[in-house]
Amino acid sequence: MAYLRLPPRIKVLEALGAIGDGRVCVVNGSTGFVASSDHNRIYDVYVDMTKGVAYSSDNGTRFRGYIGYPIIAFLMATGFLEYPEHYARALSGIPWRELNEKYKKYSIVEELVKRRAEEKGVSRKELDNYIKSVLDMLSRLRLRALSSPPLTVSIYRGKCEKELAGKEGEENA
Repeated sequence: MAYLRLPPRIKVLEALGAIGDGRVCVVNGSTGFVASSDHNRIYDVYVDMTKGVAYSSDNGTRFRGYIGYPIIAFLMATGFLEYPEHYARALSGIPWRELNEKYKKYSIVEELVKRRAEEKGVSRKELDNYIKSVLDMLSRLRLRALSSPPLTVSIYRGKCEKELAGKEGEENA
């Protein structure tokens, strides 16, 4: 089982956006689901801190071997990673997928997102310090990648799909 690498910096911001949008459904301390910013996908997340293993169905985790934003968002939502609420609010409503596809460079998207956060009262320096602290914490975890989630994860999917679908309706209202 390979260790998951640290994610690109922007994935910490994307996780905060998922928290701010209410796109994280926590089933228990190890299982959850995260909806994509366009609500076209729901990612399965499983983290077992005692065994040091993690799984997420997002592309970054599965195909690129890094800790994807759904895992980070789950760790935030469960309280393992602390986050300032106002950071999450400042990063809510961002069309991450659309921006990533349009600019095809994380550094450009990160710049745009930080500009928006500044408009909402969160400085770049605050975000940079927070990103660094999260990446430091993730590096200490040394999570190993599971190739598939435990079978129990699929049992909870329906509950969270309904909950996350309701959040999408709230956002569009």
